[in-house]
Amino acid sequence: MRLFVAGTDTGIGKTHASCTLLHALRVRGLRSTGMKPVASGCVETTQGLQNEDALALRAASSAPLPPYSRSNPVALREPLSPHLAAAHEGVTIALPPLRTAFDALCAEHDAVVVEGVGGWRVPLAPGLFASEIARQWDLPVILVVGLRLGCLSHSLLSAEAIRADGCRLAGWIGNRIDPSMEAVEENIATLRGLLPAPCLGVLPHGVPPAQAVAGLDLAALFG
Repeated sequence: MRLFVAGTDTGIGKTHASCTLLHALRVRGLRSTGMKPVASGCVETTQGLQNEDALALRAASSAPLPPYSRSNPVALREPLSPHLAAAHEGVTIALPPLRTAFDALCAEHDAVVVEGVGGWRVPLAPGLFASEIARQWDLPVILVVGLRLGCLSHSLLSAEAIRADGCRLAGWIGNRIDPSMEAVEENIATLRGLLPAPCLGVLPHGVPPAQAVAGLDLAALFG
């Protein structure tokens, strides 16, 4: 199983949802690993530049872990849109090296969860958007909806863009990023009625992935 996790925006919990998915897949007995093909805002370590989100994905993955460079092939220092961070560092982002890392992960695992960057249409390089990873690799898309004011429009527009690009929206996950959101259940019901894919679960606020996994139902992904 290969999945691409997209978000309605940046900062809405793609990593949290991806880690929860990894735990759920592992519960099913699948050797599972996460991948963050491109990450900005990385920090220097004794092993080179590393990203907090990529490290969280690795922590939620099955052992033994692959080399870090497979989990996060492009690691950029500045916390900017990848195309800007890459330009500032003289890095060229292209899909072939990312695909090489992805293929290596697929050869070693039953399931690979690929986390996107920002929203669906984030630029990686001139003429290249993050959405091309899902499109060119033919990955089913899981949309993470940050449950806050404005999520209805963001979700529907993202779903339209995903389908317009020829990708399959396999499901969506709600994430309670705003615990004080008003009418949250009504908003979730509205999303269930309007989004053209099943809800795979709603993640509660402040619950770590290993426990939040209880709220996921992946039956729709497995047919």
